[in-house]
Amino acid sequence: MSLFAFQVLTGETPVITDIRLLCARRIFLQEANRLLQELATLPPLLALLASMSFAQTIPSPQATPTPASPTPAPYKQLRYEEDWSSLADPSRRHEALDRIKFIPLNERGDWYLSIGGEARGKSESFRNSSFGQKQQDNVSYLLQRYMPHFDLHMGSRVRAFFQIKSNLENGRKGGPGPVDEDKLDLHQAFVDIALSFGAKRTLVLRLGRQEMLFGSARLVAPRDGPNVRLSFDGLRAVVRAGAWRIDTFITKPVETNSGLFDDAPDHNQTFWGAYAVRPLKLLPYGNIDLYYLGIDRKEARFDQGAARETRHSVGMRLWGKMKAWDYNSEMIVQLGNFGHGKVRAWAAASDVGYTLRTTRFRPRLGLKADIASGDRESTALNLQTFNTLFPRGQYFGEIGLIGLANLVDLHPSLDLHLTDRFMVAGDWDVFWRESVRDGIYGNATNLLRSGRANRARYVGSQPSLGMEWAANPHITFNANYTHFFAGDFLKGKNPARNLNYLMLQMTYKF
Repeated sequence: MSLFAFQVLTGETPVITDIRLLCARRIFLQEANRLLQELATLPPLLALLASMSFAQTIPSPQATPTPASPTPAPYKQLRYEEDWSSLADPSRRHEALDRIKFIPLNERGDWYLSIGGEARGKSESFRNSSFGQKQQDNVSYLLQRYMPHFDLHMGSRVRAFFQIKSNLENGRKGGPGPVDEDKLDLHQAFVDIALSFGAKRTLVLRLGRQEMLFGSARLVAPRDGPNVRLSFDGLRAVVRAGAWRIDTFITKPVETNSGLFDDAPDHNQTFWGAYAVRPLKLLPYGNIDLYYLGIDRKEARFDQGAARETRHSVGMRLWGKMKAWDYNSEMIVQLGNFGHGKVRAWAAASDVGYTLRTTRFRPRLGLKADIASGDRESTALNLQTFNTLFPRGQYFGEIGLIGLANLVDLHPSLDLHLTDRFMVAGDWDVFWRESVRDGIYGNATNLLRSGRANRARYVGSQPSLGMEWAANPHITFNANYTHFFAGDFLKGKNPARNLNYLMLQMTYKF
């Protein structure tokens, strides 16, 4: 990637050559050279993305220029869910990169290859990242993510998907965090076999390394916020029968190791379950999710201590939109064993919003509320701490500081769409401990601070201001500022300081 970026900066790639020829035909060569000189002053990642974006804004000399579509390209969080088969029709191809989204491999066109990828640069700065408890508490660093993928369709029944990842970290004091760096590795590699049992019944068997995302990503997600995304090794079956879609799976999460092609399944954990979704006629425009998720961890750590954990999560989610209203509510019960004791935990979450669709900037007023159980007695055998399993890496905002375990939170928000492609959002999250005998946890249910000797309930509050600008269908800019006011629980015997967080991010997808 660094070699390619160097070629871009020096103008020796076919992309830059085409740009210069096109500009010469339009008597804009002088302007193009000026832009290229400005690119040379940018960091390699930004230069690469900017040059690729510039190349795509100039029509091909062999094609008639077409107006830009106001609809963003159909890029999805799970890239293997994208469908580019419509580009089999050459008249639908409006960009240079459309040629690699559908590469026919036979005359019929039912064998084809689709190539895509993502490059992301993310700068994060923390002041008092550990609430002033550590020497290296003020940190600023740059994260880079490169993820090309190859989607091979061999007829209508067989498909293979491959994705490579390279995740780099620069400038962090003390070195990369646990999910900051993975120099080069295989992120996804699976084969699908599709079977049909009539017009409305299909079965897809998937074997290999894969990302998973269920529901609103409260319990299972690919962990997009951190630099290194999460995948699983295992077997999955997806059944579609009428209005139902049912996913069943048995997997092991993939460990993140920072070297070259050294990621392996975590043999200390096994994760399995079933997740079903369908429309619900009892609610207008409503849907229902019903699921069971099981996990076995040979060593799990909570404020109570460490032991083997076998946990079964049973949940229901109701979600949908009704005119200006949107809603998303979820209830989970967890049973199982922790060492010689029993697991008895629970959680409930709600996200309700109202959009003023006829008002300027289309403001959305939102209110989230979450509650997750905590341990009742740290010296007892039984455990009541909720386990968030594998949630999205930014459950409570971009800062990704606190996870949904032993927590009560209230979270009002306001979103404004200043244009179709530019949005600003502000929110204020307030946190309390559900049980004063348990600590607070991070997104991976990792203990952040013990609660054994502290009976204060108020953890703190977190105002945040964010921005998202989709500059074009390929490039998105994000920015976020968050301030965390430490509450009584954090101001105990070892007083905490308030925390500041700033994030700047640019993502390029094709």
